[in-house]
Amino acid sequence: MKKTIAIVLTLVLCLGLFAGCGKKADDKVITIAATPNPHAEILEVVKEVLAKDGWELKITVYNDYVVPNNVVEDGELDANYFQHTPYLDEFNEANGTHLVSVATVHYEPLGLYSKKITNLADLSDGDKVAVANDTTNRARGLQLLEAQGLIKLKEGVGLTATKLDIVENPLNLDIVELEAAQIPNFLDDVAVAVINGNYALGAGLNAGTDALAVEASDSLAATTFGNILVVKEGNENTEKTLALKKALLSDEVRDFINSNYSGAVVPMF
Repeated sequence: MKKTIAIVLTLVLCLGLFAGCGKKADDKVITIAATPNPHAEILEVVKEVLAKDGWELKITVYNDYVVPNNVVEDGELDANYFQHTPYLDEFNEANGTHLVSVATVHYEPLGLYSKKITNLADLSDGDKVAVANDTTNRARGLQLLEAQGLIKLKEGVGLTATKLDIVENPLNLDIVELEAAQIPNFLDDVAVAVINGNYALGAGLNAGTDALAVEASDSLAATTFGNILVVKEGNENTEKTLALKKALLSDEVRDFINSNYSGAVVPMF
């Protein structure tokens, strides 16, 4: 009987030790959701930085903008890195989620690209210019055109601008609205196209080397649409969040962004 009790106690102790070891190991694992390019690429550098302090970063890559938020809200993953604040605010309002930003990491400037001209001064009367058809990116595109002196918008329209807000258009440019992800496919059909940084990268274009003009780093769009690190509300100051934030805003990450994206991705720290 005593022998049986001793065996049972030993098993319980061993199971407790194993459970404790598992918990301890899990406590040093950070899980994060990201979209492929450039977010997941940047997180590979973050993984190396975290490893120096004994953390393991597990990156799950998604190709949509909904699941990465849902898995953080549900507690399946610790954080995500793929979106900007206006999108996050809209997502929270529409879905009743409780996600918060804990760091602004980078922005991906819109660029003006062309296969037909090499200088914006070469634009002709009536040329077609492609911009995105969604509210946010349409306004950003029009703001970029205004910054280059190609059009003038109503005073104060900011990031709600539409074609109806154009008050001056000296070249009578034909503003063509297309789905943002498809714009690179229509470069042959327009004189100039405004393309998002991530879609430009996916099409083999680079804002730093191929664009005729890009959003300025101090522009309203850049400061508004910086890409952020997101966690569930209440987890802003956990050990994992603070470690992840520190690594993401490290010199190693800044150097990687600056040396690998040639201006297509710009650090904001």
